[in-house]
Amino acid sequence: MHIKTSSLLSVLLAVAAGVLLPSSATFAAKQAEGKNTASKVSAAKKAVTSKKAVPNKKAAPGKKAALAANALPPLAAQVALADNAPALPAKAWLLMDYDSGQVLASANADEALPPASLTKMMTSYIVEQALRTGKLKPTDLVTVSENAWCRGTSAESCMYLPLNSQATVIDLLRGIIVQSGNDASKAIAEHMAGSEAGFAKLMNAEAQRLGMTNTNFVNPTGLPDPAHKSSAKDLAILARAIIRDGSEYYPIYAEREFKYNGIKQGNRNALLYTDPSVDGLKTGHTAEAGFCLVTSAKRNEMRLISVILNTYSAQARADLTRELLGWGYSQFEKVTPIQPNAVVANAKVSFGKTDTVAAVLGAPWMLTVPRGQQVQTQFELKPGLEATIAKGAVIGKVVATANGKPVGETLLVAQAEVERSGWLLLAWQKVTHLFGK
Repeated sequence: MHIKTSSLLSVLLAVAAGVLLPSSATFAAKQAEGKNTASKVSAAKKAVTSKKAVPNKKAAPGKKAALAANALPPLAAQVALADNAPALPAKAWLLMDYDSGQVLASANADEALPPASLTKMMTSYIVEQALRTGKLKPTDLVTVSENAWCRGTSAESCMYLPLNSQATVIDLLRGIIVQSGNDASKAIAEHMAGSEAGFAKLMNAEAQRLGMTNTNFVNPTGLPDPAHKSSAKDLAILARAIIRDGSEYYPIYAEREFKYNGIKQGNRNALLYTDPSVDGLKTGHTAEAGFCLVTSAKRNEMRLISVILNTYSAQARADLTRELLGWGYSQFEKVTPIQPNAVVANAKVSFGKTDTVAAVLGAPWMLTVPRGQQVQTQFELKPGLEATIAKGAVIGKVVATANGKPVGETLLVAQAEVERSGWLLLAWQKVTHLFGK
């Protein structure tokens, strides 16, 4: 049967494009996180004039051409540490090395854009840190207010929490991460801060602490607001913090489905179903933000974080992420510039029972560098070291370069304690020090 309502074309194409996502009636109803159906139809009416809609279960011959016509032009990489960085049709994108935080390639990485449901990464991060510190317990009960309740609609991403019901914190965390539940996000925000606005203050404080300089949160869901913005680099910083600071909860980001209130929903991150190295993190979509995806993958001890913002379909965000990760793993490798127990230098110490102390790495050090490039290191020691020096005290740093460009640095610490001299030896040392002997 032919559908004459031309205004549905954009919605149907977006659904048809997400063929890699898990299929269920519930899941398909919520392709667009955090945007109501009326807004989508209104936007479609402005964009489409007189075309026939395509049924979403069968790909029409002109579907690929139609999607390509809607695609943003590829952006050249603004930052790239290796050759042949991809040019991706997205408003902004970034690839980061997890261990060092080094940006390997990016385009428009610092532009503040609508993050849609990627916002919920900060919501989940705050919940995870509250669980770690004991401010929340996994079994704590949270009441679902009328403001948080989704009213049984399928027009936005919901966990489908019944009105005035109670859910545990750990269930809400899963609902936020796996199901992208707006209701779960609002409920936990009200529980922790009294209101969404109060929780947004917590979000912005955490963003500032983490160094997210182009971010401003207005709500815990990512529902559109002109002041609600983040950038590709900031979202990568947040993803890195989630992996680093909440390791006991990070496996939730790899869960493919979650069932609550008798409703089972699939994770919208298509790469969880097709790439075994991918274990997170979050999808997002509104008409304003386009299709977005933050992903992390680990292959051969190298973890990379990718961010795609504002591309044109659910399948495109998955395909572009595959391309970006594939480029990263083919172009970069892990190196260990200095072994953990190696003595880098012997630092001179004044007024101690020994004249020197061995400078060693403060922690194991690995770098991600372009394949085949030689890494050189140069150490810098703090001048004027005086006893007493504690074991593990920072006494310098090592800087690594490749092809003359800095690729990383790490701290040097004292391998052993250096006690201060006794009063007789100290008096002699001060005299000799005074005369420069």
